[in-house]
Amino acid sequence: MADEEPDRLADKLGPRQKVRLLTGGTTWRTRAEPAVGLAEVVTSDGPAGVRGEAWDERVTSLLMPCASALAATWDEQLVTELGGLLAGEARRKGVHVVLAPNLNLHRSPLAGRHFECFSEDPWLVGRIGAALVRGLQAAGVAATAKHLVANDSETGRLTVDVRVGERTLREVLLAPFEAAVEAGVWAVMAGYNRVNGTTMTASPLLARPLKDEWGFDGVVLSDWGALRTAVDTANAALDLAMPGPGGPWDERLADAVADGRVPQGAVDDKVRRLLLLAQRVGALDGAPAPARPGGVRAPRHLLRRTAAAGSVLLCNDGVLPLCTEALRTVAVIGTHAVTPRVQGGGSAGVFPERTVSPLDGITERLRGRARVVHAPGPDLGGPPAPLGPGNCTDPRTGAPGVLLRVLDAKGEELYGEHRRSGRLLEPAVPDGARAVEISALLTPERGGRWSFGLAGFGRLSLTVDGRPLIDGVFPRATDDPAVVHVHPPGPTAHHTLTAGVPVLVVARRELAPDTGRATVLTAAPPAVPAATALAGAVAAARRADVAVVVVGTTDGDEAEGHDRTSLALPGHQDDLVRAVAAANPRTVVVVNSGAPVELPWRHEVGAVLLTWLPGQEAGGALADCLFGAVEPGGRLPTTWARRLDDAPVTATEPVDGVLAYDEGVHVGHRAWLRSGRAPAYWFGHGLGYTTWRYESVEVPEAVGADEEFTVSVLVRNTGERAGREVVQVYLSRPDSAVERPVRWLAGYAAVRAAPGESVLARVTVPPRLLRHWSAAAGGWAVEPGRFTVHAGRSAGDLPLRAHVRVATGAAGESPCERALYAR
Repeated sequence: MADEEPDRLADKLGPRQKVRLLTGGTTWRTRAEPAVGLAEVVTSDGPAGVRGEAWDERVTSLLMPCASALAATWDEQLVTELGGLLAGEARRKGVHVVLAPNLNLHRSPLAGRHFECFSEDPWLVGRIGAALVRGLQAAGVAATAKHLVANDSETGRLTVDVRVGERTLREVLLAPFEAAVEAGVWAVMAGYNRVNGTTMTASPLLARPLKDEWGFDGVVLSDWGALRTAVDTANAALDLAMPGPGGPWDERLADAVADGRVPQGAVDDKVRRLLLLAQRVGALDGAPAPARPGGVRAPRHLLRRTAAAGSVLLCNDGVLPLCTEALRTVAVIGTHAVTPRVQGGGSAGVFPERTVSPLDGITERLRGRARVVHAPGPDLGGPPAPLGPGNCTDPRTGAPGVLLRVLDAKGEELYGEHRRSGRLLEPAVPDGARAVEISALLTPERGGRWSFGLAGFGRLSLTVDGRPLIDGVFPRATDDPAVVHVHPPGPTAHHTLTAGVPVLVVARRELAPDTGRATVLTAAPPAVPAATALAGAVAAARRADVAVVVVGTTDGDEAEGHDRTSLALPGHQDDLVRAVAAANPRTVVVVNSGAPVELPWRHEVGAVLLTWLPGQEAGGALADCLFGAVEPGGRLPTTWARRLDDAPVTATEPVDGVLAYDEGVHVGHRAWLRSGRAPAYWFGHGLGYTTWRYESVEVPEAVGADEEFTVSVLVRNTGERAGREVVQVYLSRPDSAVERPVRWLAGYAAVRAAPGESVLARVTVPPRLLRHWSAAAGGWAVEPGRFTVHAGRSAGDLPLRAHVRVATGAAGESPCERALYAR
């Protein structure tokens, strides 16, 4: 089908037919139009896995490591492979458009969705994001660059007005989206927030630079529920309002077009873009079949390899890698060792086909070689977890899990079914449904004062063996869809149970308009006293040859819809690490979090390995790293503070509805360099199982302002095993007439070398990295003169430097810039 075909088909539709296509037909689908052979286009969340259209634990997905872990690989080829894996999952589930990647920045370490974003550095975000786009779309599945723009934190995200300068927008916040457009992305999502007073769904940024300057020819869709007005958004460059049916465009746009408030040409352009998207993904009759993913032959192996490649060895006092032949007993300690956090919370969540825990992975590696013991350590606190097959059964069938019933107004059952989890976000609600009921037979593994909870909105009730524990009305207090539909709050209560004596737990939630239908039944046993749990962990560590302590965040810490208020590990985890390290100097701490946390004990332990939120193959990848089957390949994509108070940019709380990005272009490691403070670990930091010496750097003497140039860095493997090194190049301009970062990332290249071998890393620096945005001139400019080139292992470890002179009179300069720099 020719590219002109969408124009021809659009001309066949009447005005109201066109308007109808601009609002979704369901939560996840666009509308079909048989008159032009247009089928529904199916979308799905997808940053770490393709969930599909349903929140149903019976519909499983492959679960990748979180986005921060992908960026920590600094490996675009690997990320492109993962894009192909996501495309295969999308096709398997009938999905045409995957709502990924998230190209917002790690601006503040407190950001609740930090795990879902790649990096603090716009250049690294752009390169990794573009790699994922290419992998998805090579298989005929659309990627979606989101959330345009400055949607970098969660507090007040529906209404916050981000105030940010034009230069910061262009050089920092918009740069990753420009990279995605250059990679050919087919869809872009506009965020909930405002930027400089205008909501993003009506922002002029959707036209300029996105469509007019960058030449984006795809669809701009709203975040789910972000569209609140009709005329201003339709006159902007937004193309598709999601979800549907209903909403401002469905209800008012046709009349606005008829009376001239919205030009017909604006609607025509939106429709043409939708038809082009449908053509690209195979949802338009007569279009060539999209490229089909060749398939990943060993998806679990790819996920395991990725988790290891993104794991960052923060410090190592010669403890790692562990030698299996020298081990008789290994103590694996911590709650996260058995129930790791493999993904973050919110709309990106999926139901993994399996999860390999750290304890599973270590036990499998040492089977027949050494004894593995587990001590859970102190309870982490927080709300109780959803009931599941490990602690309850369906009272009707006896199968592990719960019984779901949907009731009518008289309490009669409309349907009932077995479910594996008490977390039911989208129970089917047939006509006449008035209530959702979840029941389970719970057999307590230990007696005492149990905690029970029921999450949802409206009238809630919960009984244990007929005794009421919760009964009341809990109104919806937010419009945030992630809270309403994914992780609603709810009351908790307590009841004393006897170990081994089953009880019937029944929870009911009445259905009411505009309250969603998510219903979550939770329960948790009484916590073991912290002192007792610590003593058990210390005893296990003392008797072991090595102790592996797995610590991390909780489901309530890192999730869409709210930001964190602290970087401290929850519960008594710091006490746990210190106590174990005091008992066994060969203590390895594994950090299971998607964002920075404080590590006050990092100098007291043998090694610290950051595994992020590592996806379903967590335990196998961890074992590979711990025992030296592979080298931890990761380098930090964001700077880690010693403590929250040291971090130069932390604000996520709007003041009178406004969040000011006063840091300007100084984000992440740039802000740290300007502050003069030293973090715990710099951007780009990461150790391996060998050592490297940086020997020399070469650059050309001079380049034109519109020319790329190559930095050649000679490095030598000075260790005793082969390894991989990520050679990083930064630029600086200390005598600049323009305010600049102290240094900024300009490129990187990974090299491998055998022991004693030297290897030359060639890093290409594109001309874009020499430019700055001139608000006065309204365009990009280049300041001629001498730039310093730095090469090394991280933003804080750059032993080599050279200089390159950028020629004057470059094509990219405006006359006023040439006059300024000629002085």
